[in-house]
Amino acid sequence: MRPAVRARRGMATLLTVKVQTRSKTPGVERLGEGAYRVRVAAAPEKGRANRETAERLAGFLGVPVSRLTLVRGAASSNKLFRVEPR
Repeated sequence: MRPAVRARRGMATLLTVKVQTRSKTPGVERLGEGAYRVRVAAAPEKGRANRETAERLAGFLGVPVSRLTLVRGAASSNKLFRVEPR
C-alpha cells in the first residue's frame, strides 16, 4: 500500500482533519486531497482526543507520530496538522 501523504522534498504537508470524538467505531477516512475524517474513542478532555487523533492519523498515513504537528484547532473538532518531511 502506498502512503497517503506525498510531499515535495524538504517541504511540509498540511492536512485538514475533522475529528469525531466518543465514536463507537474509531477509524480514519480520506475525504479528498489533504482532507480526512478521524473518529476517536477518547473524550475531548485533557488532550486525550488530540493524542488519539494524531496516533490514528499517523498510522493511517504510515508515518511516525513524531512527524505530525497540530498547527491549529487544539480545542476544536476542525484541526490542521502539518506532516514534516523526513
